[in-house]
Amino acid sequence: MLRIAICDDEEYYRNKIHTLLDSWFAGRGMEYAVSLFSSGADFLSEKENAVGYDVVFMDINMEEMDGIDTAKRIRQFHSDTCIVFVTAFISYALEGYKVNAVRYLMKDTLEAALPECMDAILKKMQVRQVTFPFVEGERTLYTDNILYVESRKHKSFFSYLDNEIVNYQIYDKLDHIEQQLAAYGFLRIHKSFLVNMKHIRKISNYAVLMDWGETLPVPRLRFQAVREAFVAYKGAM
Repeated sequence: MLRIAICDDEEYYRNKIHTLLDSWFAGRGMEYAVSLFSSGADFLSEKENAVGYDVVFMDINMEEMDGIDTAKRIRQFHSDTCIVFVTAFISYALEGYKVNAVRYLMKDTLEAALPECMDAILKKMQVRQVTFPFVEGERTLYTDNILYVESRKHKSFFSYLDNEIVNYQIYDKLDHIEQQLAAYGFLRIHKSFLVNMKHIRKISNYAVLMDWGETLPVPRLRFQAVREAFVAYKGAM
């Protein structure tokens, strides 16, 4: 499922973007969910929101916390969320690129610009999809939303962020899964844990703190290599 957030302090534009998205998805056979927020503070009131959406349409000019500051908070979590700024003022375009916004849409041309924007985002996301034959059935997952994979006995368990954190089971070795996810920023922090570095908040005290608050162990002998790999990853972002 593609999760989309619309953050704008004007109800008119929240509803307009939502309607345009409904039109774009019509007939595409894709599952999606849209959530509406009236401010940056509202959006960030639950920390999971910073990493929980695939696409965020963000108004720049909002009271309390504007769109630029909200986007910077999202990027603090190393999220690959596609941020699309929506505004009436072209003068803010440079600020948008500082937080790696994928598009900058003007409010008076949304009807023409939004479909092209979604086409580009979908093409980008299709590169980051992998399919696995889970016990629950074959599923195609966005690699950004795979939080970590844990090996237990003869199975591996995927912790995956959809509308909520869900788990999928597969009869496969973690070594093989690590090879399949090697190009997507995953790090083996433990013989039993393969972690998505996009969701690591910090590494310290022989543990990895994930961006939703969970802590995973790092063995003492592996700790230095894990920390160095994460530092190299952050430097490459």
